[in-house]
This record gives sequence, structure tokens and C-alpha cells, in this order.
Amino acid sequence: MNSSESLNPGAGSDTRHQIGALLLMVAFFAIAPVLGVYPVFLMKVMCFALFACAFNLLIGFGGLLSFGHAMFFGAASYASAHAAKMWGFPPELAILFATACAALLGLVTGFLAIRRQGIYFAMVTLALAQMVYFVFLQVPFTGGEDGIQAVPRGKLFGLIDIDSHIGIYPLVLFIFVGGFLLIWRVVNSPFGHILKAIRENEERATSLGYDTDHYKLVAYVLSATLSGLAGSTKALVFQLASLTDAYWTMSGEVVLMTLLGGLGTLFGPVVGAAIITSMHNYLGHLGAWVTVAQGVIFIVCVMAFRRGVVGEIAHFLKKSL
Repeated sequence: MNSSESLNPGAGSDTRHQIGALLLMVAFFAIAPVLGVYPVFLMKVMCFALFACAFNLLIGFGGLLSFGHAMFFGAASYASAHAAKMWGFPPELAILFATACAALLGLVTGFLAIRRQGIYFAMVTLALAQMVYFVFLQVPFTGGEDGIQAVPRGKLFGLIDIDSHIGIYPLVLFIFVGGFLLIWRVVNSPFGHILKAIRENEERATSLGYDTDHYKLVAYVLSATLSGLAGSTKALVFQLASLTDAYWTMSGEVVLMTLLGGLGTLFGPVVGAAIITSMHNYLGHLGAWVTVAQGVIFIVCVMAFRRGVVGEIAHFLKKSL
């Protein structure tokens, strides 16, 4: 037993439960297409799950509520689509380029927003996101309201054809699992523990000698980078980058996914993304009433599952054990 487990007897059990949940999650996404689940739907779930996990890293573990994460998702979506279609980048380079663009945008906006706290931070990020949205609406390369369509997927490393849904599925699964594991490692690292300390009591963390603005900026940029990774992958999956990816409602949806699944939990955003994406997919025939249905389900979940779906399950298991 290591030192952390000796100080917290439940730590080892929690880790084993998380590893088991991780294996089940990966097995589900790996086997589901074979069982007849539509691959495009699964890839959409994975893209938005990674986006929600990246957002959760900032709010759930850093205590910073951003209303502007759509700007990273949308910027990377446009960058990936433009690089692949207009510059002829192979898919791996298009995704890397777009992710780097999101990281740079996160660094620039982070310097402007990170010194604000609470609702002021949220409003600054929303204002910045709206500025980015109107830039995308006006500049020529984004295609305006038409977006960038018919984005070629190309060949991965010049060898593997990913033009079909089955061909690109392993790439999306690899990106999702890799991004999730990175978040897991960050959360359980010394950096993650300091981030949680800042979330709980920033003044105390400052008194202990930590440069809290530095840690929050790193978390913000990392969250932006992973959001960009999700957005760039989504653009290749659907072969489309549109204004919807950067609109403020996208920021609202990722907040909803995170709260619904379980704020501050590793697997909560994945479950939340699966629920919201399923609603869009299977309740699409309701048209505008989908929003009403989302609102009703959200109210029910907030009242019945105050910790989110995964948070309530974890709380029940801890009480049972």
C-alpha cells in the first residue's frame, strides 16, 4: 500500500472502480459498432464527450465557469476543415494544426480573462467567444453561414484510408481515449491536487505560496487545447465546419452535459454527452420541442440527481461500501 492509500483507505478502492469503469467504457465504444450501433452517432458522442471532459477539467476541478468554450471548439473545427480542404493537409496534421490554434487562442484569451473571478470571469469568456463568433461570420475563409463543406478526410499518415465511417472510427476512438487518459493523469497529478486546492480555497492556496493565476492559466489553456482536439476531430467526422460549432449555444450545451453527468467527476461528462447527443438524435422529430424536452430532463435531473448521474452513483456506492 502506498502512502496516499495509507492516508486514505478508500483511495485504492476508488482507483480500482475507476479503472474498471474505464475498461467498460473503452470496451463499449470498441464493440458497439459491431453490435449495430451507428458509428457516426458513436463518434459524435465521443467528440462531445471529450469536449465536455475538457470543460469539466476547468470548472469541475479548477472552479472556473467559462461560458465561451465554444470558441475553442469552433476555431479548431474551422482550422481543421480549412487546412484539410484548402491546404491539402493530411488528417493527422490538420488535427494537430487545429489543436495548436485552439491552444494559442486559449493562451491569448486566458491572459485577458484569468484574473477575473466568478461571474466576471464567465462574462468575459462569453464576450470573447461572441467576438470570435462574429469574426468567423465575417471572414471569407469560413464560408459565412454556409460553413466549410465537403471536407476531405484523406489518408492517415498517407497510408490508411479513413474516408469511410468504419475507417475513421478507430482514429476517433484513439483520440477520445487518449484525451480522456490525459485528463485523468492531470487530475491525479500534483498539479491537479493544487488545482483542486485553488477551487476549494484560493486565498489559502495563495498563502501557501502558489501562484494561483499561473495554475489557472495552465488549466485554462489545457482545457482549450483539448476542446480544440474535440472540435478538429468532429470537423473531419462530419466533413463540415459551421457557425453552430462556435455559437454561444454550444457553450451552453457543454455546461449542460457536464452538470447532467456529474460536475467534478471523471466519467460524468461522458455520460452527460451521451444523454444530450442521444436526445438530439432520437428526439429530432420533435423539432424545436427538443429544447423543451432538454429543459424538462435537466430540471428533473437537478432535482433528483443533485450530484449528476455519475455523481449520484458514486455517492451511492460509497455509502453502500
